[in-house]
Amino acid sequence: MSTFVLVHGAWHGGWCWSKVKHALEAASGTVHTPTLTGLGERVHLASREICLETHIEDVVRLIDYELLTDVILVGHSYAGVVVTAVADRISQRLSRLVYLDAVVPKNKQCLFDCAGPEFRRQTEDQVSTHGEGWKIPVPRPTILGLVEDEDINWAYPRLVPHPYRTFNEPVVLQHSTIPVVPRSYVNCIGASAPGGPRTGQAEGIDDYHELSTGHDAMVTVPEKVSQLLLRISAADR
Repeated sequence: MSTFVLVHGAWHGGWCWSKVKHALEAASGTVHTPTLTGLGERVHLASREICLETHIEDVVRLIDYELLTDVILVGHSYAGVVVTAVADRISQRLSRLVYLDAVVPKNKQCLFDCAGPEFRRQTEDQVSTHGEGWKIPVPRPTILGLVEDEDINWAYPRLVPHPYRTFNEPVVLQHSTIPVVPRSYVNCIGASAPGGPRTGQAEGIDDYHELSTGHDAMVTVPEKVSQLLLRISAADR
């Protein structure tokens, strides 16, 4: 039995993994899908005080309080920053780190450093004009790779603005040069993602995979995501 912790990206919540979660559980996996503070069903906690450290602690505390070990920790999109920090802090609890079309920051890099100056400029303009100076408005469905009406109607109404500080604050790693746990990268090559293509993010990660789908793969092809996660987990046994 494998233990998965699936961490959603910006604007989403733990709800976005529901189809993947059911498939993994049907294959005898234990699955946790935390919602980061201020997002999803925790949107009532949204405030300008939420920072990157808040989201890192959300995941660290879950793993700690649930007494989880040998965890396959999966981060989608923005959550690549979060899970990188979690792995640095509690590597002894993890068996593998999986980046699902995610950013992979180096020490003292923030999400904007990974996504590039144009994405920063566009985001900061949106925050200033439509986000009250601290919220990143929800992007268009196509930016997230959502093109089918069924996927848009299921996911888009649940997306909420994302706290800006989490994009702008750097991750500080104690183990900045040596990966602390085995890593895998899943690149979604079917459509663009916020901040541009992710191919360069996989540099230095030997276990590389591709999915022919848009950025929100856990929504568009949940069966393929779950099958791939099961194959990755099986390879470690």
